[in-house]
Amino acid sequence: MAHGISTYAYFWRISARAPRPMSLTDMLRDTASLGGQVFQICDYPDIESYDRARLADLRATARDLGLALELGTRGVRPEHLRRYLDLARELDVTLVRSMLNTADHRPGTDEATALLKETVPAYADAGVTLGLETYEQVSTDDLLAVVRGVGSEHLGVVLDPGNSVARLERPVDVVAATAPHVVNIHVKDFSFTRRDGWVGFTYAGCPLGEGLLDRDGMIAAVREARPDRGVNQIVEHWLPWQDDGFDTTARLEHQWTQHSIDTLLRSA
Repeated sequence: MAHGISTYAYFWRISARAPRPMSLTDMLRDTASLGGQVFQICDYPDIESYDRARLADLRATARDLGLALELGTRGVRPEHLRRYLDLARELDVTLVRSMLNTADHRPGTDEATALLKETVPAYADAGVTLGLETYEQVSTDDLLAVVRGVGSEHLGVVLDPGNSVARLERPVDVVAATAPHVVNIHVKDFSFTRRDGWVGFTYAGCPLGEGLLDRDGMIAAVREARPDRGVNQIVEHWLPWQDDGFDTTARLEHQWTQHSIDTLLRSA
């Protein structure tokens, strides 16, 4: 399993709150300096506006830094997924992550299966795998019904068990159900803390190894179910904004990322 970093690990440093938001090149260089092997450009719509020359520059930068690239988007409409397949070809990407729903399209399992049957064969022909992420808007059973309904080795699951907690699905159950179909893993830890006055809980991220994610169990389950497939581990965070501002938030974001990569390196 190779390990890497997602744009989601730079959530605040590329946001409008940053005095100078990091560019993709900044993030690539930072990923390489931290010891990452892969960079996942996930939910980063600006990439859709890049022309071929700019995409070639990005591909060359990643190559020179020793990084493989992955892409991430949302939705299953064929024209959109074809656009991301074009981007994947230009960037030498072999894994594209998506999600079933967008703001204006929430297909049921039958519709999603039919739409993906239009698109996945082209991904397979190009040697690109499409992964659908586990998350709270879609039950794991429904997500797996779509994957099985399409029935292609080039369609699988991007496993992020923390997302499904908001649907009252236990991470251990999500891991067990999806392991035979996992093509990519998002590594982020999470925990519950009591609100002031013990009125409810806050569910948020925490440094890897300090929360509820059983990463060792998750990795073992995927390796047992998919012994012949390389499944990359991609670092993400749910870091809350810090009350004392951007500098503190950005510093913590960097520390969490370094800690996560160091943890993955030690367990490789």
